Amino acid sequence: MTTMEKIFSAYQARVSTLTASRASNPFADGIAWVQGRVTPIHEAQIPMLDQGFLHSDLTYDVPSVWDGRFFRLDDHLERLERSCAKMRLRCPLPRAQVRHTLCAMLARSGIRDAFVELIVTRGLRGVRGLSAAEVDALPNSLYMWIVPYVWVMEPAVQLAGSGSAIVARTVHRTPPVCMDPTVKNLQWGDLTRGMFEANDRGAGYPFLTDRSISEETADANITEGSGFNIVVVKDGTLHTPKRGVLEGVTRESVFECCRRLGVPYALDTVPVRLALEADEIFMCTTAGGIMPITTLDGKPVGDGAVGPITRQIWDVYWRLHYEDGFSFAVDYEDETGLEGVANGNANGTVSVNGKAH
Repeated sequence: MTTMEKIFSAYQARVSTLTASRASNPFADGIAWVQGRVTPIHEAQIPMLDQGFLHSDLTYDVPSVWDGRFFRLDDHLERLERSCAKMRLRCPLPRAQVRHTLCAMLARSGIRDAFVELIVTRGLRGVRGLSAAEVDALPNSLYMWIVPYVWVMEPAVQLAGSGSAIVARTVHRTPPVCMDPTVKNLQWGDLTRGMFEANDRGAGYPFLTDRSISEETADANITEGSGFNIVVVKDGTLHTPKRGVLEGVTRESVFECCRRLGVPYALDTVPVRLALEADEIFMCTTAGGIMPITTLDGKPVGDGAVGPITRQIWDVYWRLHYEDGFSFAVDYEDETGLEGVANGNANGTVSVNGKAH
């Protein structure tokens, strides 16, 4: 059994355990924290006038939990804080309280493999007509939710090595001068159009470029895809775009894997032609890890199989999830973070599915 098979087999066993708990656990499908009120995910509500909903005036981040261990949580929270600063937002809760609340939510839900999302929005008032001081004084809103682990590329596709992508021709990535790609945002118009094109062309994933290209020319540069960084392997070296992309936490984990393996890597310009001539390609994101691409624009990447460097990085990446330097074990017996949270009930407790906890 390969490392990939072992990892996915153990994961499926944990999924079965969680699924079996649904009859008695209202949070097995997910749990949400909305301004201090904790509910099952499908009962969570947001105000219609929230500026994040109306104008995508927000930023967010997505850490993960694997086998009961939070992976690189502080790295994600640090990036969220940087994004907030760039957007002139403030997370309403201090980092320590966010950490503790998230862990308590995990304990309450029993979810051991989790997709975790934190969203900070402008709140209920827009910025039009406000002075800088008034904008800074606006009460921003925080939303946190946890659901079972989400896969951008399903385990079955990773195991089969059948990941396929296209270089998008009908849309290109929104330029950095228009939208800072280092700030996670939910303005996915270009990415959604890219996914439509990928579907229409019989592929699973779009690679967006920094400018328009045609079928005849490929003089643009690769940026990123719909929720993932792109890594191209050529002659034993990893190449991943430096400009016009999110500074991915998973991408940084890939660099750590490279350092351990002695594999050279470069943050640089990645022309479309380099991707089309690559020996190996993979995508990387919190929701799925290292995701091999073996077909690009309908043609095999390299020999059409998951490459040796991709496999090595895949193995090391998942090992990192069990190292204390990159993760910590969640205490699934401790729900105390759900008490006395800011904006909770008048008595200092938080309403959980209609009951005080």
